[in-house]
Amino acid sequence: MTAKLGLTLILGAILAAGSLGLLSLLGPDWSQFVPATCLATHCFSETPRTGDLVLQPANSWSSFGFVLIGIYIALAARTDRMTSAFGGIAGIWFGLTAIIIGVGSFLLHATLTLWGQFFDVLGMYLTSAFLIAYAVRRWRGWSDERATLAYFVLCAVLIGFLIAIPETRRWLFAVVLIGAIILELGFARQKRLSVQPRWFVYGILLQATAFAIWILDLTGILCNGGSLFQGHAVWHLLNAAALFCNYLYYRSERATS
Repeated sequence: MTAKLGLTLILGAILAAGSLGLLSLLGPDWSQFVPATCLATHCFSETPRTGDLVLQPANSWSSFGFVLIGIYIALAARTDRMTSAFGGIAGIWFGLTAIIIGVGSFLLHATLTLWGQFFDVLGMYLTSAFLIAYAVRRWRGWSDERATLAYFVLCAVLIGFLIAIPETRRWLFAVVLIGAIILELGFARQKRLSVQPRWFVYGILLQATAFAIWILDLTGILCNGGSLFQGHAVWHLLNAAALFCNYLYYRSERATS
């Protein structure tokens, strides 16, 4: 456990340095790129620090909560498969999607560009599509190959919408996420051996709390633009914790002999 945490922190620091290196190559004049569509609503409460390499530091660096959680899950995947039905490739990919969420969110809030927004939403779609495919796989008894194909088809559809109609990103993500929750709790859960549903419920509660804070931040009700304490940063950390709860739920499913 201690070694795994240490390696997680080291890899997280490497990814943070790499992300800063990428920004150094492209910035800090982010006005040369097409702006993110979220600028219509000020891209949340934190005031952009014009001219800086990282425009929204609190919202940017809090995104690495996803990265650290994702690295830990991916590292744990090898040992998880010894006692759990979750692990191996599935666990590694779930961890990687969390890492993509974190890095993508960092790029969005650091640059407030349309390409940053694309990578931010990409990770969210990859993760939510995984939740759906993994639930349907257990519910319908699909093979790994069939579930994987369905997953990539769903991802392709979501990414197509993201490219063609980026304004739909928020409600489309909400639809996919709610669908994943219904499929898991309504159909897949009872077919998982000795699973512990409380972890999935904890994740939902964390997401609901995060969403309430997200609304307060987006609407300016909870807003101090110059502060390092940002509601959207809290949203990042709570959702990263919710993903970890999802992981604990999946890991609690006992492997069949």
